[in-house]
Amino acid sequence: MGDTVLSIFAVNIDFDQSHLFFPRIIMCLLLLLFAAIVVLYGRAFFQDIRAGRRRLRFFEEHYDKIRLFGTIAGVIVYFVVMDYVGTLFPNTGLGFLLVSIPFMMFLSFLYVHDLNRRKTVIILLNSTIAPVTAWYILGNLFNITLP
Repeated sequence: MGDTVLSIFAVNIDFDQSHLFFPRIIMCLLLLLFAAIVVLYGRAFFQDIRAGRRRLRFFEEHYDKIRLFGTIAGVIVYFVVMDYVGTLFPNTGLGFLLVSIPFMMFLSFLYVHDLNRRKTVIILLNSTIAPVTAWYILGNLFNITLP
C-alpha cells in the first residue's frame, strides 16, 4: 500500500523528449488563438476583400524594411551563435548569457527612436541586467539547462 501511494508522487523524465514540453503547449495555444481569430474576424475580413474595401497583401505600402529584415537576420544569427558559444561552454548556460546581451542591445538600438544619452544608458543596463537575471534564475535557482 505504501509503495502505490508514494508512486503517484514519483516523476519520470524522458530527457530525450522533455525539451519539447513547453513548445508543444505554446504551439497548441497559438493554434487555439489563430482559430479564435479566424472564427471571430474571418468572415468579415473576406467579405471586405470581396467588396474591395480591403486588399489581400502581405506588407503594407511603406513598411520598415530595415527593422523587419534586421530583426529576422538578428534572430537567425542569435540562434546560430548561441549554439556555437554553448558548445564552447557546455552545461553552463553561458551560450545563452553571452549571446543574449549583444542580441538585446542590437534589437534595442534597432528599434529605438530619438537616441540620446539617457536612452543609451537604459539600453545598456537593460541589455545586461535582464539576461543575467534570467540566466541566474533559470540556470541556478530552477536548474533549467540553458544553451
